[in-house]
Amino acid sequence: MNLRYKTWQYWRDEWVKPILYALVIALFIRTFIAQPFKIPTSSMTPTLQPRDRIFVNKFIYGAQLPLANIRLPKVRDPERGDIIVFRSPIERKKYLVKRLIGKPGDIIEIKNQHVWINRKPIEEPLILKRLTYYNRGEYGKAGKSITVPVNSYFVLGDNSLNSVDSRYWGFVPAKNIAGKVFLIHWPISRIRIIK
Repeated sequence: MNLRYKTWQYWRDEWVKPILYALVIALFIRTFIAQPFKIPTSSMTPTLQPRDRIFVNKFIYGAQLPLANIRLPKVRDPERGDIIVFRSPIERKKYLVKRLIGKPGDIIEIKNQHVWINRKPIEEPLILKRLTYYNRGEYGKAGKSITVPVNSYFVLGDNSLNSVDSRYWGFVPAKNIAGKVFLIHWPISRIRIIK
C-alpha cells in the first residue's frame, strides 16, 4: 500500500505536474503571444515562400480571448505594409496571410500596376513601391475607387498574379485579424525577422 502511494506520488510529481505545466504555458503562449503557421501557397512570394513556417505576434494588435469576441489591450493598430494573418472573410475556418494596404477610411485604387491611396500613389513603406499590382477581381477593377469601411482593412498578396485577396472578396474585418507575421523560423536557410 505504501509502495503504491509512493509510486503514484513519484509519477505525479516527476511527470504529470511538469507535463501539465508545460501544456498550460504552451497554450498560453499560443493563445496570447505567438502562434505558428505554415505558408501553403505562393501568394506572398517573394516575401514568403510556400512551406515557410512563420510565427505570428498575437499581442501586438490585442490577442482575442478564446470563445469570446473580446480582445486584450493592443500595443498598436495595424499599419500599412504589415504582413498579417487573419481568418478568411469567406471561409471562416481558414487562415490567410497578406500584406495590409488600406486602413479604415482610405480610398483605394489600383492603376498603372500600382496602388493609389487617397488619390496619391503609395509612398510607404518602401516594399510597396517595388511591388506590382494588377487589376483583377470586383474590388480591383481599373478605374474603380473603393473606400475601406470602418473596422475593416484592404489586403493584397505580394504575388499579385497568384493571389486571391481583397481585390476579389473585399475587406477584412478587424475582428478577424490574428496577428502580425514577425519571423520565418523554417526552413533554416530562410530564417529571418519580418519587418
